[in-house]
Amino acid sequence: MSFKLQPLPPARLNRCQLFGPGSNAVLFEKMAKSAADVINIDLEDSVAPSDKDKARALTIEAINDVDWGNKHLSVRINGLDTPHWYRDVVDLLEKAGDRLDQIMIPKAGNASDIYAVDALVTSVEAAKGRKKPIAFEAIIETAAGLAHVEEIAAASPRMQALSLGAADYAASMGMQTTGIGGTQANYYMLPDGDGERPRHLVDPWHAVTVAIVSACRTHGLLPVDGPFGDFSDEEGFRAQARRSATLGMVGKWAIHPKQIALANEVFSPSEAQLTEAREILAAMAEATASGQGAVVYKGRLVDIASIKQAEVIVNQAEMISG
Repeated sequence: MSFKLQPLPPARLNRCQLFGPGSNAVLFEKMAKSAADVINIDLEDSVAPSDKDKARALTIEAINDVDWGNKHLSVRINGLDTPHWYRDVVDLLEKAGDRLDQIMIPKAGNASDIYAVDALVTSVEAAKGRKKPIAFEAIIETAAGLAHVEEIAAASPRMQALSLGAADYAASMGMQTTGIGGTQANYYMLPDGDGERPRHLVDPWHAVTVAIVSACRTHGLLPVDGPFGDFSDEEGFRAQARRSATLGMVGKWAIHPKQIALANEVFSPSEAQLTEAREILAAMAEATASGQGAVVYKGRLVDIASIKQAEVIVNQAEMISG
């Protein structure tokens, strides 16, 4: 282990982030009553340029008036290359109450992007006497974002999470696809040999997912998988979510209500996983008491590293149970 230990991420659930456009006020009460852990009201891509001011006003009204329960409440502001983002930040912090938890920064390309938003947020918070500091989540969805992902993760103490924005990432990288997440028909391998050679589809998002998880774990943030565009394909969503969960991500976006249960299912420990984790912890406790550093559990060796893995599962289950 390095002399400098990895900081722990925020101790909150982030299995599902439900998105809804700020211009559609009808959705807000439904979002608040959903089973999503995080609510993201969007002022960016899902809002037409002519509706930006209206969406911002409706969002502020909803933050103040809707009962959001224990949801982590976030607003995605417009990109820093637009004339809208500064007004998003100023109006949200001057007019919305302390119920707002987080600002989501799209298309983050380097640490300076985070610094720019941080400087404005800090100034408005001081001027208005806001008691609760606003947290940040940034979206990695450009080539620059991938190249500078670690500096983005470390850019501000406000940073709590990084998400993968697959659609804009694909466009920025020049990928030949219009799909949002999931496997891609032309991204495959063929086995050696003659005759019929079945295609083996592989994961085109693997590299950026690992980069996000690594940066987040290094700096104590929550790594989150982004959208899966085909909300009619439940098995495709599950498959993508399982891959990202296996690689260390803690949750996934939902762009449709039917995806909430799927995300919560994948990113919640199963009863079998929880039972095994508790049994490993009990077995290691017995081994430690007898002076052993490892023990055989169900035919495989478990040691101190196994304790850390098991504790992740148990801690997640305890947060879910309240």
